[in-house]
Amino acid sequence: MFEFAGDLEKPINYVFLAVTAFIAYHGITFRTEEGKTDFVRLLFGCIAATFFFLVLFQDVLKVVRFG
Repeated sequence: MFEFAGDLEKPINYVFLAVTAFIAYHGITFRTEEGKTDFVRLLFGCIAATFFFLVLFQDVLKVVRFG
């Protein structure tokens, strides 16, 4: 995903995975004081989880190839 980075592609992928994992976890598990979920946080958490798995399976593990 970050081919433009050259030799730094691998560390950038790991930083990207850490950040998107945090965003996905926070967005999916967030609850208000009343116990309700926030639609926008849930939406962005799911988007972050999608990008997390895309980079993990395609660039880090090299299991699949999309496009």
